Amino acid sequence: MSPDSAIRILAAVVTIAAAVTDLRSRRIPNWLTLSGVSAGLLFNGVIHGLPGLKTSLGGMALGFGAYFVLYCLRAMSAGDVKLMAAVGAIVGPSDWVAVFIASAVAGGVLAVVLMFAKGRAKETLWNTFFIAGELAHFRAPFQRRKELDVKNPHALKLPHGVAIAAGTVVCLLLGII
Repeated sequence: MSPDSAIRILAAVVTIAAAVTDLRSRRIPNWLTLSGVSAGLLFNGVIHGLPGLKTSLGGMALGFGAYFVLYCLRAMSAGDVKLMAAVGAIVGPSDWVAVFIASAVAGGVLAVVLMFAKGRAKETLWNTFFIAGELAHFRAPFQRRKELDVKNPHALKLPHGVAIAAGTVVCLLLGII
Protein backbone atom coordinates (compact mmCIF):
# COMPACT_ATOMS: atom_id res chain seq x y z
CA MET A 1 0.00 0.00 0.00
CA SER A 2 1.34 3.40 -0.95
CA PRO A 3 1.65 6.16 1.66
CA ASP A 4 -0.95 8.26 -0.13
CA SER A 5 -3.36 5.30 -0.05
CA ALA A 6 -2.94 5.21 3.72
CA ILE A 7 -3.97 8.87 3.90
CA ARG A 8 -7.03 8.19 1.74
CA ILE A 9 -8.03 5.25 3.93
CA LEU A 10 -7.54 7.37 7.05
CA ALA A 11 -9.84 10.07 5.62
CA ALA A 12 -12.52 7.48 4.82
CA VAL A 13 -12.29 5.73 8.19
CA VAL A 14 -12.43 8.93 10.26
CA THR A 15 -15.35 10.45 8.35
CA ILE A 16 -17.40 7.25 8.11
CA ALA A 17 -16.91 6.59 11.84
CA ALA A 18 -18.01 10.17 12.51
CA ALA A 19 -21.11 9.70 10.33
CA VAL A 20 -22.09 6.53 12.17
CA THR A 21 -21.68 8.10 15.62
CA ASP A 22 -23.46 11.28 14.48
CA LEU A 23 -26.42 9.22 13.24
CA ARG A 24 -26.56 7.15 16.43
CA SER A 25 -26.03 9.82 19.09
CA ARG A 26 -26.08 13.18 17.25
CA ARG A 27 -22.54 13.73 18.52
CA ILE A 28 -19.09 13.37 17.02
CA PRO A 29 -16.78 12.32 19.85
CA ASN A 30 -13.62 14.23 20.71
CA TRP A 31 -11.52 11.06 20.76
CA LEU A 32 -12.38 10.52 17.09
CA THR A 33 -11.74 14.06 15.88
CA LEU A 34 -8.58 14.51 17.91
CA SER A 35 -7.31 11.13 16.72
CA GLY A 36 -8.02 12.25 13.15
CA VAL A 37 -6.09 15.49 13.63
CA SER A 38 -3.18 13.68 15.28
CA ALA A 39 -3.04 10.93 12.67
CA GLY A 40 -3.27 13.47 9.83
CA LEU A 41 -0.39 15.51 11.22
CA LEU A 42 1.67 12.37 11.95
CA PHE A 43 1.05 10.64 8.59
CA ASN A 44 1.74 13.75 6.53
CA GLY A 45 4.79 14.64 8.60
CA VAL A 46 6.28 11.16 8.33
CA ILE A 47 5.38 10.63 4.66
CA HIS A 48 6.26 14.09 3.31
CA GLY A 49 8.52 15.54 6.00
CA LEU A 50 8.30 19.16 7.10
CA PRO A 51 6.45 20.29 3.93
CA GLY A 52 3.82 17.60 4.63
CA LEU A 53 3.46 18.75 8.21
CA LYS A 54 3.03 22.36 7.07
CA THR A 55 0.40 21.31 4.52
CA SER A 56 -1.39 19.29 7.18
CA LEU A 57 -1.37 22.23 9.61
CA GLY A 58 -2.68 24.50 6.83
CA GLY A 59 -5.54 22.12 6.08
CA MET A 60 -6.38 21.81 9.76
CA ALA A 61 -6.42 25.60 10.18
CA LEU A 62 -8.59 26.08 7.08
CA GLY A 63 -11.07 23.38 8.12
CA PHE A 64 -11.28 24.65 11.68
CA GLY A 65 -11.47 28.32 10.69
CA ALA A 66 -14.18 27.93 8.05
CA TYR A 67 -16.40 25.82 10.29
CA PHE A 68 -15.68 27.93 13.37
CA VAL A 69 -17.42 30.82 11.60
CA LEU A 70 -20.46 28.55 11.11
CA TYR A 71 -20.23 27.50 14.76
CA CYS A 72 -20.24 31.15 15.85
CA LEU A 73 -23.39 31.67 13.77
CA ARG A 74 -24.80 28.60 15.57
CA ALA A 75 -25.26 26.82 12.26
CA MET A 76 -22.89 23.94 13.14
CA SER A 77 -22.02 22.10 16.29
CA ALA A 78 -18.54 21.86 17.76
CA GLY A 79 -18.13 18.24 16.64
CA ASP A 80 -18.59 19.30 13.01
CA VAL A 81 -15.90 21.97 13.45
CA LYS A 82 -13.44 19.50 14.90
CA LEU A 83 -14.25 16.89 12.25
CA MET A 84 -13.51 19.33 9.43
CA ALA A 85 -10.25 20.29 11.18
CA ALA A 86 -9.36 16.57 11.21
CA VAL A 87 -10.26 16.22 7.52
CA GLY A 88 -8.10 19.26 6.75
CA ALA A 89 -5.18 17.80 8.71
CA ILE A 90 -5.50 14.56 6.77
CA VAL A 91 -6.00 15.85 3.21
CA GLY A 92 -4.43 19.34 3.28
CA PRO A 93 -5.96 22.68 2.27
CA SER A 94 -6.47 22.21 -1.48
CA ASP A 95 -8.19 18.84 -1.13
CA TRP A 96 -10.13 20.16 1.88
CA VAL A 97 -11.77 22.77 -0.37
CA ALA A 98 -13.01 19.97 -2.65
CA VAL A 99 -14.32 18.04 0.37
CA PHE A 100 -16.01 21.21 1.65
CA ILE A 101 -17.81 21.76 -1.67
CA ALA A 102 -18.84 18.09 -1.97
CA SER A 103 -20.00 18.09 1.67
CA ALA A 104 -22.05 21.25 1.10
CA VAL A 105 -23.78 19.63 -1.88
CA ALA A 106 -24.39 16.42 0.07
CA GLY A 107 -25.67 18.46 3.03
CA GLY A 108 -28.02 20.37 0.73
CA VAL A 109 -29.44 17.16 -0.70
CA LEU A 110 -29.86 15.66 2.78
CA ALA A 111 -31.50 18.88 4.00
CA VAL A 112 -34.05 18.82 1.17
CA VAL A 113 -34.86 15.16 1.91
CA LEU A 114 -35.22 15.91 5.65
CA MET A 115 -37.31 19.02 4.96
CA PHE A 116 -39.85 17.04 2.92
CA ALA A 117 -39.75 14.02 5.23
CA LYS A 118 -40.64 16.25 8.20
CA GLY A 119 -43.22 18.23 6.22
CA ARG A 120 -41.46 21.54 6.83
CA ALA A 121 -40.88 22.80 3.29
CA LYS A 122 -42.68 26.14 3.68
CA GLU A 123 -41.02 26.93 7.02
CA THR A 124 -37.57 25.90 5.74
CA LEU A 125 -37.85 28.05 2.62
CA TRP A 126 -38.93 31.02 4.73
CA ASN A 127 -35.97 30.44 7.07
CA THR A 128 -33.59 30.24 4.10
CA PHE A 129 -34.63 33.69 2.88
CA PHE A 130 -34.53 35.04 6.44
CA ILE A 131 -30.99 33.71 6.95
CA ALA A 132 -29.83 35.26 3.67
CA GLY A 133 -31.31 38.63 4.67
CA GLU A 134 -29.77 38.56 8.12
CA LEU A 135 -26.34 37.60 6.81
CA ALA A 136 -26.56 40.34 4.17
CA HIS A 137 -26.96 42.79 7.06
CA PHE A 138 -24.09 41.15 9.01
CA ARG A 139 -26.43 39.81 11.72
CA ALA A 140 -26.45 36.32 13.17
CA PRO A 141 -29.83 34.80 12.19
CA PHE A 142 -30.28 32.90 15.47
CA GLN A 143 -30.44 36.17 17.42
CA ARG A 144 -33.83 37.09 15.98
CA ARG A 145 -35.19 33.57 15.38
CA LYS A 146 -34.27 31.12 18.11
CA GLU A 147 -35.29 28.07 16.05
CA LEU A 148 -32.30 28.82 13.78
CA ASP A 149 -29.91 28.02 16.64
CA VAL A 150 -28.54 24.49 16.17
CA LYS A 151 -28.69 24.12 19.97
CA ASN A 152 -32.43 24.81 20.07
CA PRO A 153 -34.43 21.62 20.73
CA HIS A 154 -37.07 22.74 18.18
CA ALA A 155 -34.56 23.24 15.37
CA LEU A 156 -34.66 20.84 12.43
CA LYS A 157 -31.28 19.14 12.79
CA LEU A 158 -29.23 17.40 10.15
CA PRO A 159 -26.43 15.05 11.24
CA HIS A 160 -23.75 16.98 9.35
CA GLY A 161 -21.16 14.28 9.96
CA VAL A 162 -23.06 12.25 7.35
CA ALA A 163 -22.70 15.06 4.79
CA ILE A 164 -18.98 15.40 5.58
CA ALA A 165 -18.47 11.64 5.16
CA ALA A 166 -20.44 11.65 1.90
CA GLY A 167 -18.40 14.58 0.56
CA THR A 168 -15.15 12.92 1.55
CA VAL A 169 -16.07 9.55 0.04
CA VAL A 170 -17.24 11.19 -3.21
CA CYS A 171 -13.92 13.04 -3.47
CA LEU A 172 -12.05 9.80 -2.79
CA LEU A 173 -14.06 7.88 -5.41
CA LEU A 174 -13.57 10.61 -8.02
CA GLY A 175 -9.84 10.65 -7.35
CA ILE A 176 -9.87 14.28 -6.21
CA ILE A 177 -8.05 13.38 -3.00
